Amino acid sequence: MFDLTGQKALVVGIANDQSIAYGCARALRAQGADLAITYLNAKAEPYVRPLAEALGAEIILPLDVADLDQTDALFGAIDARWGRLDTLLHSVAFSRKEDLHGRVVDCSADGFAQAMDISVHSFLRLIRKAEPLMPDGGTCMTVSFMGAQKVVDNYGVMGPVKAALEATTRYAAAELGPKGISVHALSPGPLKTRAASGIAEFDSLLSDAAERAPTHQLATIDDVGAYAAFLASRAAFNVTGGVHQIDGGYSIIG
Repeated sequence: MFDLTGQKALVVGIANDQSIAYGCARALRAQGADLAITYLNAKAEPYVRPLAEALGAEIILPLDVADLDQTDALFGAIDARWGRLDTLLHSVAFSRKEDLHGRVVDCSADGFAQAMDISVHSFLRLIRKAEPLMPDGGTCMTVSFMGAQKVVDNYGVMGPVKAALEATTRYAAAELGPKGISVHALSPGPLKTRAASGIAEFDSLLSDAAERAPTHQLATIDDVGAYAAFLASRAAFNVTGGVHQIDGGYSIIG
């Protein structure tokens, strides 16, 4: 598909084998990229480490994106082992349950700030760390959702948060473009992941998406991974700042 042999890629956000980040890691590795993979904490490690080892990841380290010391340690390890980074994939989002399941107008200030920090500002923090390791250019990607652009029932505060993430993607792309660093948001339609299971009535959204999408097919983590591999390749060197819909056309249906 796209030759990524010799490229160095950091994938943040794998929780299990259903994760979008895992689909991306698998596709990047299949095209030849060397991987650094993170896991959230000791509880998550038994689910992530076997996947990372099966993909031959050269760096496997913990990363809570709210922990600046762990962030420093991760990029220190990447610099020490590789001396550079070509691709960053950020697939991290969080909201407190009470804020996710309640009305947006009732979201607490602390909950809103935490959701924005973990889901949006963490992407900027990782880009800032990656930038010095991309002297010859590179690719930074995050994961959004259609709830950023239109109201999706039960998506709650994550709608405004993902909208901020997409705006962040555009501004970062404009600022880093002169350095040859592209920035993208991948926006798959509804698909089953552990994170999505926290959204009320998500099964109904899945059924509706499959019925209404022009292809009548839900996106898979492999679909997202294939697109990520393209964006990481030299074939996409002049593409940046976009929100890439990977949803069987569901987003075009009114």
